[in-house]
Amino acid sequence: MVLKRHGGRPRSPLAALAAASVLVLGPVLAGCGDDDTADAPSPTPPAVTNEPVDPAAAKAEITKNWTAFFDPKTPTAEKVNLLENGEQMQPVLSAFAGDPNAAMTSAKVKGIEFTSPNDANVTWDLLVGGAPALPDSKGTAVLQDDTWKVSVKTLCGLVQISGATVPGC
Repeated sequence: MVLKRHGGRPRSPLAALAAASVLVLGPVLAGCGDDDTADAPSPTPPAVTNEPVDPAAAKAEITKNWTAFFDPKTPTAEKVNLLENGEQMQPVLSAFAGDPNAAMTSAKVKGIEFTSPNDANVTWDLLVGGAPALPDSKGTAVLQDDTWKVSVKTLCGLVQISGATVPGC
């Protein structure tokens, strides 16, 4: 049997078989070598995630700390530990501690969305006397020193809304 090549010249069946075997066996043979890693599976790249290792625990801690931070019964010394860069922001916390309106405020966390393993957007209501004064407020929480804290950005945003001028914001 004689096969015709493109261009019209005859090709022997043996040449066609040789060409086919090179096409089929070439990639298989290329994989064979004395490289010891040829049989090792390729490492899987780590999954990129916007969540901490344990999102449920992080959400629970954010909710607990956020609520405690805005609770007027929480001592200022404890609030320092619940605020990002709390030591540096102590003058702001002290200013709020003496405000009679702050004594009636609290917070209710409504939603948490992680933007990275160390940052989260928080949707919450600022309550005054139990009633929403700033419903569906947006704030951020940050993981600092292994603790989820209210961000300085959130606190300073509230200071701006109040019209007060406080050192640190």
